[in-house]
Amino acid sequence: MTDTLFPSPSPGSASNGRGDDWRIDRDRARAGGASAIAADALEIVDETASTNTDLMARMKALPRERAAFGVHAVRAAYRQTAGRGRQGRSWQTKPGHALTFSLACVLPRPLAGLAGLSLATGVAVVDALARLAPGEAARFALKWPNDVLLDGRKLAGILIETAWSTANASAVVIGVGINVRRDEALEAELEAASSPLPAQARATPPAALSQALPDANLTDTLAVVVKALTEMIERFGPQGFAAFVDRWNAYHAFANREVVLIDKGEELARGIATGVDGSGQLLLLSDTGMQAIATGDVSLRLAGDTP
Repeated sequence: MTDTLFPSPSPGSASNGRGDDWRIDRDRARAGGASAIAADALEIVDETASTNTDLMARMKALPRERAAFGVHAVRAAYRQTAGRGRQGRSWQTKPGHALTFSLACVLPRPLAGLAGLSLATGVAVVDALARLAPGEAARFALKWPNDVLLDGRKLAGILIETAWSTANASAVVIGVGINVRRDEALEAELEAASSPLPAQARATPPAALSQALPDANLTDTLAVVVKALTEMIERFGPQGFAAFVDRWNAYHAFANREVVLIDKGEELARGIATGVDGSGQLLLLSDTGMQAIATGDVSLRLAGDTP
């Protein structure tokens, strides 16, 4: 599929910084924080299959021994025909309602040193959204391993993919999807689809940033999140997730509450979620003692939300 690149809106066009502007104003995004990356590194396309797939192909083509550390590209799309999240789930949205983008970077860490990167990304996203809506900061939280919540409902998802890794570096693509404006028709469709399912198989219902920030728009959201992610990458490179573990635990939605881990619809483990350790593993206190659960294809639910 051929991508259509959108130029920056001209003065006097519909992109004037108001909350009803659904397109991304490149100049305003850069002024608002996306200037942390090179001007030509910010790409905004009308439609593509998947921004993660696009950037994965690009990063795989890099000469590994000469690849520069840091951010290489940020690619946002108004519509992704094959957007996806964890466990192969599709990401559904209408243009202008959600911010969907990917960030490609090279970190000075081998593959084993990337543990906790998705959790650090979650911290960066919550930090950014709290800057946008400081009076509502307490409403944002993190659900292990990589969901961002607003009032207990899913606001954003994160997908990390590794293009390649050497003994000294790794090329990574970080995909982020944030519901910026409510899509009540889609919410009703998702609710109807999930209602026949058993409780443990249902996805967390969605939330939108506009519920905390009425004039939320894609431009300002992209600006602050890209800035926060750039800062996170600069810190994660030398320090790893250990630099973010305290912040993650402070944002932990289910801290010291009983939770259930679900694997393919079946209960895998149950206990008190006490937090995460320095590698991003969930610390679960059960009758058999403390367990460290590595991230994987499991879902986390409050015990009261399952039979």
